[in-house]
Amino acid sequence: MQQRRRVGAYGVCRDDGRVLLVRGSASAQFPGVWQVPGGGVEHAEHPVHAVAREVAEETGLTVEVAGLRAVVADVIHFPEADVAMHTDRLVFDLTVVDGALRDERDGTTDLARWLTPDEAAEVPLMPFTAELLGLPVTPLPAGRARRASFPPPPADRRLRFGAYGLVTDPAGRVLLTMIADGYPGAGRWHLPGGGTDHGEQPVPALLRELVEESGQLGRVTELVAVDNLHNPAALGPEGRPLDWHGVRVVYRVVVEAPTEPRVTELAGGSTARAAWFDPAELAGLPLTEIAAWSMGRPSR
Repeated sequence: MQQRRRVGAYGVCRDDGRVLLVRGSASAQFPGVWQVPGGGVEHAEHPVHAVAREVAEETGLTVEVAGLRAVVADVIHFPEADVAMHTDRLVFDLTVVDGALRDERDGTTDLARWLTPDEAAEVPLMPFTAELLGLPVTPLPAGRARRASFPPPPADRRLRFGAYGLVTDPAGRVLLTMIADGYPGAGRWHLPGGGTDHGEQPVPALLRELVEESGQLGRVTELVAVDNLHNPAALGPEGRPLDWHGVRVVYRVVVEAPTEPRVTELAGGSTARAAWFDPAELAGLPLTEIAAWSMGRPSR
């Protein structure tokens, strides 16, 4: 079975105890199934822009992003297409600022409604939406999936979803990893973390990477933000330019019992070393953009 990946951006809008939901149309992968509004992030598009675009298309409402609520992943199998589709779903809290609610025409949704929790519990829901609303998660209705085709992604494009950590210990030190020679950003200090595997949730992926890159056992305490990286001329493994799109989520992580950092063999060679730094030492370090951004510092 082919393994495919996509990133989606979705929004939770509430009004007087009701939540905004949309129903899949006949052209959706799951017709008649409801979910919070949102959809696929286009190539190079920031997820924040994607959720605002999708909500406007599906509901007619203009929204502002109030915060990042959750990041989850799921895999849906489409046996007729021989595809296992992994979707990384970024869910934002949204505030409606303008517009009038209306249904989407000729799209992948056909109804947009404000529903109470009791009303939402009575309709078929996408599992990730049921979980967001605190409702029982049930399998997708048998026979609801529309036969879908999945054309292969363009050969000159890559999408990578990663989970990274702003990692500290009880003394306030920050853990960073140095990028090895031969990799983009070589010699700079980076946040621990990396790309998630097919079928892997972001938090377990981050904690796995933390062990591989530094030998530390951590505990995730907070989802911080999402970062978008687009490099249309990245150097691919064959030495040819590659249109690269990276979506990266950042968490706060605490290591309660820090040890001397060491890189394990599973790190795959992209990490040269790892080290703890006192806050005063950070100012003189060459940092990657995401590391500097996460700590509120200019990159060097």
